[in-house]
Amino acid sequence: MATSRGPFITTAAFCETLLTEASGVLTLVRIVDRITHTAVGPNPPEEMPTFSVDWTLVITLKSGDVRGSHPVKITPELPSGETRDPVILSAHFEGGSKGVNLVSQIGMLLSMPGIYWFHIHVNDELMTKVPLEVIYSRIVTPGNQD
Repeated sequence: MATSRGPFITTAAFCETLLTEASGVLTLVRIVDRITHTAVGPNPPEEMPTFSVDWTLVITLKSGDVRGSHPVKITPELPSGETRDPVILSAHFEGGSKGVNLVSQIGMLLSMPGIYWFHIHVNDELMTKVPLEVIYSRIVTPGNQD
């Protein structure tokens, strides 16, 4: 269904905070596409320790010629290429320039550095991919290094 006739993505981004006004207007605060996880100490781990993130993924779509309810699937892909179970939302399109705001809390355990891709499909057709790059930084400080 996602064709040159619609729907059309106007926004697909992670943010730390989302403000929604009474009128429905969204404000994305601190849009994020890269995170650095730092380990500091006399003997920080060689491999990145697992840590969690809990961010908001905001997807805004314009209907175009599409009408009715359609599934929107968000599938995380790890840097290894392995995929995780998708989050499936429903979007109701009214046609024309009318839009749909989809908001999903994405909580994940990140266990490896690299680029995590979030594939966004409407009716099983890939619309876009949103990257989240994870960088691991080791800082060795003076002290007891066993």
